[in-house]
Amino acid sequence: MTTSGAASPSLFAALEVAAGKVTDTCKPRHRRSEFLVFLKQLARTCPGTELHVICGNYATHKRAGVARWLARPENQRITVHFTPASCSWLNFVGCFFPVITRQAIGRASFTSVKELTTAIGAFTGGWNDHPARSPGPRTRTRSSPRWSARN
Repeated sequence: MTTSGAASPSLFAALEVAAGKVTDTCKPRHRRSEFLVFLKQLARTCPGTELHVICGNYATHKRAGVARWLARPENQRITVHFTPASCSWLNFVGCFFPVITRQAIGRASFTSVKELTTAIGAFTGGWNDHPARSPGPRTRTRSSPRWSARN
């Protein structure tokens, strides 16, 4: 990938497990300030919902500024959990990154970071709109042991 001398962006992404939807943002770096912007984006995307954010044990996720923001009364619904890198379902979330690489970025030559982040955003939007990946909430009924889409 060519980015005209600019550094590659850092991709922050969250998977809504029940619906299979991805919330993402690309930032120029992976620091506390960028992580906070992403947490705020998640909070806006899911207003009034209890959120559990699962993170790897990266120092950026544990900075004092992040802890202060999470401690505010309006952010009490957001809980950050830290898991070991070997956690299998966390690895599943990590599988999304190679999918983006193969299907959105591929061998394309981007002339700017903006062009690259636009391609990633377009891919994520298409991913979320795909009916097989976004079946909606799942419920289990007494009559059926299988999970089915809620009508």
